[in-house]
Amino acid sequence: MSEIVDYELFEVPPRWLFLRVETDEGTVGWGEPVVEGRSKTVKTAVEELFESYLLGKAAGRIEDHWQAMYRGGFYRGGPVLMSAIAGVDQALWDIKGKELGVPVHDLLGGAARDRIRVYQWIGGDRPTDVAEQARERVEAGFTALKMNATEEIERVDDPATVDAAATRLREVREAVGDEVGIGVDFHGRVSKPMAKRLVAALDPHDPMFVEEPVLSGHNDALPDIAAHTTAPIATGERMYSRWEFKEVFEDGAVDVIQPDLSHAGGITEVRKIAAMAEAYDVALAPHCPLGPIALAACLQVDACAPNAFIQEQSLDIHYNETSDVLDYLADPSVFDYEDGYAAIPDAPGLGIEVDEAHVREQAERDVDWHNPVWRHADGSVAEW
Repeated sequence: MSEIVDYELFEVPPRWLFLRVETDEGTVGWGEPVVEGRSKTVKTAVEELFESYLLGKAAGRIEDHWQAMYRGGFYRGGPVLMSAIAGVDQALWDIKGKELGVPVHDLLGGAARDRIRVYQWIGGDRPTDVAEQARERVEAGFTALKMNATEEIERVDDPATVDAAATRLREVREAVGDEVGIGVDFHGRVSKPMAKRLVAALDPHDPMFVEEPVLSGHNDALPDIAAHTTAPIATGERMYSRWEFKEVFEDGAVDVIQPDLSHAGGITEVRKIAAMAEAYDVALAPHCPLGPIALAACLQVDACAPNAFIQEQSLDIHYNETSDVLDYLADPSVFDYEDGYAAIPDAPGLGIEVDEAHVREQAERDVDWHNPVWRHADGSVAEW
């Protein structure tokens, strides 16, 4: 069995961190360990995992390494550690698949589907011009869209703010018709009382799902919010392990979970979260406003998770102003979308070939992305 002998980390635009892992037999695996806006912090965490534990270990013992990285410290979980573990895990699965000559999903039981539906972002952080963008994306072949519900919003806001959010969704629905899915992301910006008002106001326009109606720290409010809408409730991008997801499964309010393959422990952990969700009749829609390695990892899990129903992807997303997903691939056609679907990559490992020369070139640039700090009219900090 090959051994882990080297690793490199690359901060690349627009806001990503790539991990390259090499074995003594020369096999290279790639992962994407990052917390958007905290790449340097996660980079240090990854370095600590390699220097204190991973170097010299057998590359193929993925489950054992996951357990050691997670349980080997007295303090566990959280976005930084779980994102570091996630990137390592992705790279080790990439290595195992390449060494055995099969895609990762073959090692997870084989594909349960040939392709998966994807959605396209519209409207930006402060949603504007959504109807026209929606028409353009549907004309380009997408059958599902996602938009932010609102910009910053007060804890108790006025009826005009609620009406504006409902009007935006109505305009998109009228622009694209009833055969297009429209996810509406609250982005954790909304307080519990306003979330109840907003979901009720959006309900007549049939959102595909309402995402993160409140921050994950307020998941106990989800049953009450769900009672105000018929729309599926989605959450999970800021939840990092099966132990956190267990609570939302048990209260029965969530219909769609959105773990992030670069935040929630990688392929190993999200595969387990997906299986737990299936037992509760909850769908899987992995969060992925990230780069090509993260997307490839998502698609490998989507392939073999029977309850996966749609996949986020970041092509042309408003964050990707300086670089985009396809720029880092030797063969960008692996992510060609057809009729609103992405094919499951079937090349060995994660199914993509990273353009290493381009990665090294881009890593020479100064990358220092941080999300904006928004403020309310009174000067207090608002949720972004």
